[in-house]
Amino acid sequence: MHPILRLYEDVVSNDGALRLELPALPRMIFIVHGTATIAGRAWSDGEAWHGEEAATLTPGSGGVTCWRFELAPADAADGSIVGSAVVSRQKLAASAETLPAGDLLLRGDSVAFPPGGCAFRHRHQGPGIRCLLEGGIRIDTQIGSSIGRSTSYGPGGAWYEAGPDPVFAQAARDRATRFIRMMILPRALLGKSSIEYLDPEDKARPKSQSYKGFADAPIRFSAARR
Repeated sequence: MHPILRLYEDVVSNDGALRLELPALPRMIFIVHGTATIAGRAWSDGEAWHGEEAATLTPGSGGVTCWRFELAPADAADGSIVGSAVVSRQKLAASAETLPAGDLLLRGDSVAFPPGGCAFRHRHQGPGIRCLLEGGIRIDTQIGSSIGRSTSYGPGGAWYEAGPDPVFAQAARDRATRFIRMMILPRALLGKSSIEYLDPEDKARPKSQSYKGFADAPIRFSAARR
């Protein structure tokens, strides 16, 4: 059985005593709105915490909405958080069948496009989940095959990319677009780009997307836990 990549949206109000105890798993928590203290440090809108150890999340005075990306063993318990002051919803879960062999790297970042920007036909060296923060985007997968798909997403929409499958991304033409993602990559890519453009002419063309890194961290998740 393959490990699972999953994404939850947690909306947490501040009832004065609430603490969320998160079990040890490779994860990234992106703060969509509000503030929270995680592992002893305060985080706010647009920031992201990452780690592999068990951690405690304490909402700020105005509460917090966050996206919680996780890599979990196939037999892991459901990661939804239950409580009167918490609304926890699984946005996406996918079997990570293309998880690379050997030592692994957790990479988290945001990818931004100007109006009308695109990511030329490409692939990555590992699987990942994306979630659209703003704007709009169309994702074309399995390009040129009989099972090709084209799917459009608005803010809050989440999708999974296996990594090796060809992908083309077209951002909305009337507004800026940005999504948040977490990928699991070979550790040899630490500090290096994971993208591979598939058409030779695209490699030298100017690229419209820009990146902001949140995490580029080796993890201990190994074949023994899969």
